[in-house]
Amino acid sequence: MRRRVLTLSSLLLLSTALAAPPPPASRPVQPRGPLDAAELNHIAVFKRVSPSVVHITTLALRRDMFSLNVTEVPSGTGSGFVWDGAGHIVTNAHVIRGANGARVTLADQSEYEAELVGVFQDRDLAVLRIKAPREKLPPIPVGLSRDLQVGQQVYAIGNPFGLDQTLTTGIVSALGREIESLNRRTIRNAIQTDAAINPGNSGGPLLDSAGRLIGVNTSIYSPSGASAGIGFAIPVDEVNRIVPRLIRDGRMIRPVLGVTGGPPSLSEVLKLPRGVALLRVAPNSPAEKAGLRAFARGRDGRLIQGDVITAIDDEAVASFDDMLTLFEQRQVGERVSLSVWRAGATRKLQVQLAASED
Repeated sequence: MRRRVLTLSSLLLLSTALAAPPPPASRPVQPRGPLDAAELNHIAVFKRVSPSVVHITTLALRRDMFSLNVTEVPSGTGSGFVWDGAGHIVTNAHVIRGANGARVTLADQSEYEAELVGVFQDRDLAVLRIKAPREKLPPIPVGLSRDLQVGQQVYAIGNPFGLDQTLTTGIVSALGREIESLNRRTIRNAIQTDAAINPGNSGGPLLDSAGRLIGVNTSIYSPSGASAGIGFAIPVDEVNRIVPRLIRDGRMIRPVLGVTGGPPSLSEVLKLPRGVALLRVAPNSPAEKAGLRAFARGRDGRLIQGDVITAIDDEAVASFDDMLTLFEQRQVGERVSLSVWRAGATRKLQVQLAASED
């Protein structure tokens, strides 16, 4: 029978183990009380709305340098949300800008190739569509933005830095902000919030305390590129006006008058009233049919007096951008009342808006 011989080192280890004190006892756990009302609402809103929030991966074409084969590779990420059971997904136009394709990941991690339905860069909005079962597409509840108040509780759900299904909270910090769109048009009445919005949150929903959509998170103001407590969202009243048109027409068919307006500086130089000084009136346009006239130079170099549109339906306009914004709130074929100044006299004209061709 083989005997086991204990060496000196083994004996030392054994004696040390026998002499070691027992592990310290864990601290007693204090029972947690019930969650407060605010915490319960945070949890309820996230559980209810997060299934409507999606992760968008944009794709770019890349050619292999050896085989010359072209493949799609991920090029960026963003957020979006389910608009309806037909598979329409709303996001920011800048999220998909320059992409060759997009892939949408739903809350259950299932993935679908997306097709582009329509884009309106003036408001940084885009609509995609995926072919997913209707039961996987719970539409987001839609609220209002016109009755928001500074100080209201808000939630942002999105995919900051690619981390999907992230909830941040904050308040409405300010209303009526102006931000710049992709094509340098002014987006008015933007919502400012201190809810953390980081790269990847773009296109995700901003929600009120009832879990209703009140805006689409679009940008941040930050020297570092990360959240600094100043984020902006496109108001839902704009979204609810534009998205159905993109779904129906594939683009934003803007009601137009058929004119080109000069900058405000032109009115200052010519000492004209505040409004839109007309530089061009398109042939056969509603403006020409209504008798509007553009400023021009005669053969002798003298200025030929033109028209200045000062108001639309009695709402003052100070720039061409103001006029476009008001027209976007109308429908093609709708009649509007123009207040038109010419040579010191103001008159009103009824004009029927036509469809834009772009």
